[in-house]
Amino acid sequence: MISLSSPHKTPYHSYSAALKLVLLCTVTVVLFSIESIAILLLVLFVSASLYALCGRLFFIAGFKQLFILWPFVVIVLLWHVLTNTPAQGATIILRLLCAFTFANLVTMTTRLTDMIQVINTVLSPLRRYGFNPVWVGIAIGLVIRFTPVFRVKGAGLYQAWRARSPSRPQLKIVQPFAGLVIDDAEQVAQALRARGAGVSVSELLQSSSN
Repeated sequence: MISLSSPHKTPYHSYSAALKLVLLCTVTVVLFSIESIAILLLVLFVSASLYALCGRLFFIAGFKQLFILWPFVVIVLLWHVLTNTPAQGATIILRLLCAFTFANLVTMTTRLTDMIQVINTVLSPLRRYGFNPVWVGIAIGLVIRFTPVFRVKGAGLYQAWRARSPSRPQLKIVQPFAGLVIDDAEQVAQALRARGAGVSVSELLQSSSN
């Protein structure tokens, strides 16, 4: 799996990546101008409905990604409860959830190479100043590509520790996890050096996943 795009085809897949990214940026800007909790709840309901229109499996797959946010939600909620500003905390959390659900919808329904192509097109005027936008696309692609990879490897280390010890691993798996990350980074760096600036994003990500 080269990107986080869903194999389940939806009507949103037919829309251009440029259009979806423009709409996402617009919605995100508007979200941060909304102060009403009721309106933010309505926006969250609309975002959930967009997932539901694509079927139950797509809805479940999309909202499973929300569990990634629970540490941030807990931290924000506790802070604003302690500072006696729960309404402000609820507003921030709802903005975060809404922005994430819309962004995740775009990611699930857009090929990674299409999104990177849009970024390269937008940044192409910078070529005249000696800036190569290809590397920005590659960097973004690698972040998106390796985020789920590192999550799986981290979970594997956690399970390996629990299988050998009844105690919680806490920070003890940080060192081996860092070693895995560095090893992957070295392999990607070797691929970049071997193929040079002409390497395509899809080829690089394919080689890094093997």
